[in-house]
Amino acid sequence: MEREQLERLLGGGDDTSSAALAALRAGASYVVWDGTTSPKSLATVYGRRLCHTLRRGIETSGLARAVQRLDLYSRPVRLGQIRTADGSWIFMLFLDADGSTLVACTGVRQSQPGAARPDTC
Repeated sequence: MEREQLERLLGGGDDTSSAALAALRAGASYVVWDGTTSPKSLATVYGRRLCHTLRRGIETSGLARAVQRLDLYSRPVRLGQIRTADGSWIFMLFLDADGSTLVACTGVRQSQPGAARPDTC
């Protein structure tokens, strides 16, 4: 997917997609993977991540909303990722199967280099 097309998809206006768009325009790396997956399975996985991040005090953006949107979406989704230039945030993108619509977007702050990481769930 071309960077300009991804920028258009992120122009929807919520805070998380706006932050992902700003990161992309500031030189963030990105990837949109081929293939699709079930939005219901992703809702389950990201629901667990929401619980984990809340327990650990990890800063997220739009995660609860993304889980809700994935749970309500009935068609397969494609995954994409944006990593800020400084590596401080990773945004996950959930697109419709042909990549023409943004279904949901979430971001998670990454731990600082050298910071201790808590045990996983």
